[in-house]
Amino acid sequence: MASSSLKFPYPSGVNVGDFVTVKLSPMNYYIWRSMILDLLKIHGLNGFIDGSIPPPPEKIGEAENPDFLEWKKSDGLVRRWILSTLSESVLIYVHRLPTAKEMWVTIEKGSTQPFLHEIEIDHKGLTEANLSKYIPLSTAALNNDWEKAKEFLEKEPNAVRAFITGVSETALMIAARSSDRLNFVRELLVKMDPPDLALPNFHGLNALHMAAGSSNTEAAKLIVEKNPLLPNIFDKSLSLPLHVAALFGKREMVLYLLSVTKEDVEPKLFEGESGVKLVHGLVASGLYGIQITCAIIVGRHRLGTCFDNTLMCQHCIHQPVQDILQFPQIRSIQDLKTTNYHAVELVKCLCSEIVKLDHSKASVILGVPVKTASCIGVHEIIEEILGSFPSAIYLTDEMNRTLFHLAIVNRRENIFNIIYQVEHKHVFLRAQDRLMNNCLHLAGSLDLESQQKLNLRNSAAGAALQVQRELQWFKAVEEFILKQDKEQRNSKGQTPAMVFTESHQDLVKEGEQWMKDTSNSCTIVAALIVTIVFAAAITVPGGNNGDTGFPMFMSSAAFIVFALSDALALFASTSSVLMFLSILTSRYGEADFLYALPKRLIIGLATLFLSIIFMMVAFGATLQIVIGNRGSWIIIPVVALGEKKFNHKEVVRNYQQVSSGRRVVSQLSYAEIVKNCELNREDLTRGKQVADTMNVRGVIEWKRVVVCIRESV
Repeated sequence: MASSSLKFPYPSGVNVGDFVTVKLSPMNYYIWRSMILDLLKIHGLNGFIDGSIPPPPEKIGEAENPDFLEWKKSDGLVRRWILSTLSESVLIYVHRLPTAKEMWVTIEKGSTQPFLHEIEIDHKGLTEANLSKYIPLSTAALNNDWEKAKEFLEKEPNAVRAFITGVSETALMIAARSSDRLNFVRELLVKMDPPDLALPNFHGLNALHMAAGSSNTEAAKLIVEKNPLLPNIFDKSLSLPLHVAALFGKREMVLYLLSVTKEDVEPKLFEGESGVKLVHGLVASGLYGIQITCAIIVGRHRLGTCFDNTLMCQHCIHQPVQDILQFPQIRSIQDLKTTNYHAVELVKCLCSEIVKLDHSKASVILGVPVKTASCIGVHEIIEEILGSFPSAIYLTDEMNRTLFHLAIVNRRENIFNIIYQVEHKHVFLRAQDRLMNNCLHLAGSLDLESQQKLNLRNSAAGAALQVQRELQWFKAVEEFILKQDKEQRNSKGQTPAMVFTESHQDLVKEGEQWMKDTSNSCTIVAALIVTIVFAAAITVPGGNNGDTGFPMFMSSAAFIVFALSDALALFASTSSVLMFLSILTSRYGEADFLYALPKRLIIGLATLFLSIIFMMVAFGATLQIVIGNRGSWIIIPVVALGEKKFNHKEVVRNYQQVSSGRRVVSQLSYAEIVKNCELNREDLTRGKQVADTMNVRGVIEWKRVVVCIRESV
């Protein structure tokens, strides 16, 4: 019992085992820490480990200080308490330390250092012979063969807790990696004790970590039911099973582990590094719906300590920037739109907590997300950050460039448009980077070896249109620049116009070559169309009347459509040829790519497409004139006629029926009809008889009948 005369507490009669029921080992550090702290606080001894009860002077003059002796006695008591609660694997590292504080600090550091996570088995003992002994069990676990595993375990009962692979895995760890082995896991758990489930492999992962990483939720439920402490056991990297499930994006597993992981066990799940790691894992895997809830809970526990890890916090905002960018064209799809919404809400939640920090710290954390969002054009992130932390508009990168400079360099008009919401926009537009470039210099610069090239290639098809887009961007930025800044020179003595000309020389040459190649190809196509439609105009379908010389079907509506569309096709194709010839003879100046050349290209392509359309209309009208209402011969192949034999009289009958409707069947149609007819030499001699029987008029129609019959043979 503590004496009232002692200056420092000395509760020597306390049974430590009644308060600290576990010995410190690699998998229970935080449980042990919570228990030992409670014990020390109850008896007023926690000051010996946190430094609030410092040692008095060792001597007063030449004599020993009695207060120091009492302090040392109490400190020794605390030291013995701590030593009595350590396992042998930890004891060897701290037993020689003289004070309780040194011992405590060493153990605290050891929680993130290798010594506390040394596996409590002899890894050197995992020889090839030992591992070979367990090959049947590991094979049975992989193949989900419980009968063979049961047979092996009857001979080797301790094998349920043995490490059977080169990375110190148990049979349960192997089985828990796949949901197909659920029955194997269930049967194996019957033969295991709760502590066996907590055995870690070489990396400090236990069976629940394995199940969490493989989305084996049912197995995880069985494991937790057997040992409820597992959800709060960390691995070597200080990750809980919940952290593993979050990092791998296992939504169902995350929801389950959130319900069974205790929040009141040190370290608190939603506090400090554990909270930020959870948020980070959910962000990295895109589970924003769950992540927002966790971020709010983490925020309630104060994020000041969490945001000490600046890089991790920057990634928490940086990842939604990337994910929002992935869905610019398909946000109408519900699941992707939901992800986009949750990502924005997450950023809003994180920003609301970040702004509570020191201004300088908040600036450091938000600097990278602002830069990234400006470069890749995610205006939602920029708007949320500026709404929560207006000072972010003044943040600059290593080149002293603001978000507007970065938007100009990367051609992100949606970010640059934020300038309209800024009252003092000229302050940012006149600002210079470290090379004395203003915004117009940056708009005129182009590095074809950087990300700018990829952005430019995605913005327009063809080098010529890319030059046009660059000119349009330069002119758009120029509208915001003061007149005196248009002639400002940078550190190389160049004006914005000089920078544009120099950096776009290669692209202009590519644009010239692209224009010439495109014009040559299109000119050939247009010339072919001119030839086709001109020939069709002088050789009309159905031929001309032998007596009058007029087309046979001049009064037909289809013939009028043919004549009109053929004329329009000739006019359009001729115009297209002229336009492409004008492009080939252009001077290809830098300014020509802004309006002149693209306009000619568009007109040339438009007229070329129109000529193709009118040519197809003329072709359709020709088919209508030649075939008329018997168009089924085109739609239904002549194969349908193959089962029936036709003679020349049926051919004559069909011809007469068509002729009575003032329609002439083309030679091809007749060939299709008579291909399936069995004609002999006698039929050939009847060719003239056929023509005489039909009383045909005109040489062309007579030849058509004779040729069709001859070709069929």
